[in-house]
Amino acid sequence: MTSFFSKKDFIATKWFTLEKLIQLITGVFIVPKIFNSLGTIDIGKLKFVESILGMLTPLFFLGLSAICIREIIFHPKQSPLILATAFYLRMISWVAIFSSVLIYFCLAENSPLIGLYLIITGSYFFKITDVFEYYFIAKKWTKYIFISKIISLIIIVSLQYYGVKKQFDVYYFAKLIILDFLIQGFIYGIILKYKKPFLLKKWTFSWSLGKSLLKMSFPLIISNSLIMFYITIDELFLKYFHGDHANGIFATVQFLVIGLSWNIGFSIINALYPSLAESFQENKTLYQQKIKQLLKIMLFLGIGIGSFYTFFGNSILDTFFTNSYSEVKTPLLIFCWAPLFVFIGMIYEKHLINTGNLQKNVYRFIIGCVVNVVLCYLLIPIWYVKGAAIAVLASHFITNIAFVVLDKESRKQVLSIF
Repeated sequence: MTSFFSKKDFIATKWFTLEKLIQLITGVFIVPKIFNSLGTIDIGKLKFVESILGMLTPLFFLGLSAICIREIIFHPKQSPLILATAFYLRMISWVAIFSSVLIYFCLAENSPLIGLYLIITGSYFFKITDVFEYYFIAKKWTKYIFISKIISLIIIVSLQYYGVKKQFDVYYFAKLIILDFLIQGFIYGIILKYKKPFLLKKWTFSWSLGKSLLKMSFPLIISNSLIMFYITIDELFLKYFHGDHANGIFATVQFLVIGLSWNIGFSIINALYPSLAESFQENKTLYQQKIKQLLKIMLFLGIGIGSFYTFFGNSILDTFFTNSYSEVKTPLLIFCWAPLFVFIGMIYEKHLINTGNLQKNVYRFIIGCVVNVVLCYLLIPIWYVKGAAIAVLASHFITNIAFVVLDKESRKQVLSIF
């Protein structure tokens, strides 16, 4: 098959994909041990806290990733100003959110999970350094992201294994999240100092550019907030009706499908996005051909993930997890087909970013959110974690497939591509 992407595009994709594959291999080795060591209840607590704070991640990240990558590609000479402005915007946002969390726990009744909330919130401070990834992705220097993440992964997995052997509590593993982000940020700083694409000392913040970036990213902030809400709503319903054990079961499903396989598709799409943005600006025909080829790749990957867990999911659970996780089997069989829909939606979102139609992202996620809330309310009390899996799968189908088919303009664009 003729490829419309360049060799440089696929090299960038290679590094991203290789990183996720290594994470997959190490994840299969260490994460089940952590799950088995902590048990479903403690895992449920940790994942519940991560999910609650995950609802705030659109405010931590401000939807700047794709916007900044696009702007660096369209205006390469402004790269230092774009990155500096994004960095300071993210820092201001983190200070505001962390202060709010502190004030809330000072005024509210003591919570047994307060330590986890503060640790996870604190970790987002060190995550601010991922603004450097915007530049690496835009310039297709993804091997530097690979180097940073793999070095960090080796250190963190070693410490996780040590924690499992010593039977450390959930707080130990939560603190490793901070260390992970800290290591990655430190390595990015070394790489930038060595490569010297620009001088960090001369970084300046531009209020006018900041306002412009936030204006462009605002629809992404709204749509990402809706995404996080309708992903988290399942865990809120599960905790309300069935407790932390149910969240531990659902967290296992999410780890297997999202943590191990979903991220591979996400990395491929992100790695190829700069090429899409370049073609959109320079050659619309080539842009459509690239979209078509990327859709075929992601359909193949989505079907492959669904088929893999359909045939081998039970064996994986029996081999790597204890009997307390046996309830994962049926929800996994349902949820494993979600990536097929999500990958299509990811490509659609990149197209909306290029065309400046991000308001449609908001509309589709509002619909998906409503569908998920209704289905969670109806299904989780009766069907437990299986109900949550059905609700999420259905909402992904509505958000990523049905909306594109029902929206007249989007439907015409899809038909023109094929």
